[in-house]
Amino acid sequence: MLLVRRTVQQAYASALSTFVLLLPAIAYAAGSDLGGTADVPLAGGTNIRPTILKILNTVLSFLALLAVIFIIVAGIRLIVSQGEDDQKDKAKKTIIYVAVGLIVVLIAKVIVTYVIDTFK
Repeated sequence: MLLVRRTVQQAYASALSTFVLLLPAIAYAAGSDLGGTADVPLAGGTNIRPTILKILNTVLSFLALLAVIFIIVAGIRLIVSQGEDDQKDKAKKTIIYVAVGLIVVLIAKVIVTYVIDTFK
């Protein structure tokens, strides 16, 4: 049990540190030089659809990766439980919750895509 907890904590710490390390790249991509944009009509257009879809796909990729990690951890818990019914039930519930969560996320993507296509 302690090994599983450490593994989950390490995975969480890795994901969090990766996110924190990538923040400066995102901030740098924003840039600070705004000179010369007054002459550009609408500064690149008014279509926000591609931006929303990129954000949605990024979030979905992150959630899919997180779901895979949780399923692996739950599988390890299931294997390591050594016949303890309580631990096996917790691992099975975790797998079910992750599957339901993925279904909810995919339904949310369908709804967002539908709304964006409707107001095109």
